[in-house]
Amino acid sequence: MNWDQIEGKWKQIKGSAQQKWGEITDDEWDRIEGRREELVGLVQERYGKAKEEAETEVDAWMDSTR
Repeated sequence: MNWDQIEGKWKQIKGSAQQKWGEITDDEWDRIEGRREELVGLVQERYGKAKEEAETEVDAWMDSTR
């Protein structure tokens, strides 16, 4: 699944992301709307990760949604 597909199916798959990153609030999930950079930024902020580490983690999650 690519990011265009994730954005299109965000309401259906955000539950999977919420399980992985539980510290992100419901309002933030609604604001992200499946946008990769928004999600990477929040993972960085909430979990204190470097940008590259957050990108790798988000991409690994995306691959697992297939």
